[in-house]
Amino acid sequence: MGVLWIPAALAAVLLGGMWLFQEKLVYFPARALSADPGDLGLPFTEVRFPASDGTMLHGWFVPAENSRGAALFFHGNAGNISHRLETLRLARGLGLDIFIFDYRGYGASQGKPTEQGTYADARGAWAWLTGERGRDPARVVLWGRSLGGAVAAHLAAELDPPPAGLILESTFTSLPDMGAVAYPFLPVRLIARMRYPVAEDLARARCPVLVAHSPADEIVPFRFGERLFEAAPEPKRFLRLAGDHNNGWLATGRAYVQAVDGFLKDSLGE
Repeated sequence: MGVLWIPAALAAVLLGGMWLFQEKLVYFPARALSADPGDLGLPFTEVRFPASDGTMLHGWFVPAENSRGAALFFHGNAGNISHRLETLRLARGLGLDIFIFDYRGYGASQGKPTEQGTYADARGAWAWLTGERGRDPARVVLWGRSLGGAVAAHLAAELDPPPAGLILESTFTSLPDMGAVAYPFLPVRLIARMRYPVAEDLARARCPVLVAHSPADEIVPFRFGERLFEAAPEPKRFLRLAGDHNNGWLATGRAYVQAVDGFLKDSLGE
């Protein structure tokens, strides 16, 4: 009996560490910006703006020729905006002005990332794009990839009036659901402080939705994409991607571009 306390103590230390340091398991920011849109020949404006709680953030606004609308883009949990230049080229090719920004603690943005902090960052980015930049909310699409889909869905659920549309790519249903996949041997649902309840937020959105997911996604199971589609309000579309978690949109190629273009035609009223 005397040694039984050892595994119990080790388990307590492990679970306590996961409780205290959950942000370290979710966010993997890079501070250094390795490139900018000018390296691809894209015109852009460097933007400094406050999150809704005053934290100063950094982003880029890339205008399109003969713009059909605008996109507010939310990137995933690793790197920073300088690793998403191909997405900027793609959006501009689709006729979208695109505003991409770094969450707090990423790139040149101040602070440290937290769940509530990313929500405040999203509100600040929306306020800049529709306020200072003057874009009509009815002509703005929220576009989130991976963790960015969670942030975008939360903002969409809050907005009144709603955005023109919402695109979720390779996104999970909730962070506890992801934790249960990554750590099936631990009671992650009991110790999860961070929630990112994407399916719940998505059900409260009041705009057209495009859900895109790959059956070959090795990080976020395909069934999560299917569940998000079930939770989404009408009108909604589902796009089956090819390729892995990080490159599904690239691997899908022309079919991806056509699907996004078709969604934009409907959501922007073209």
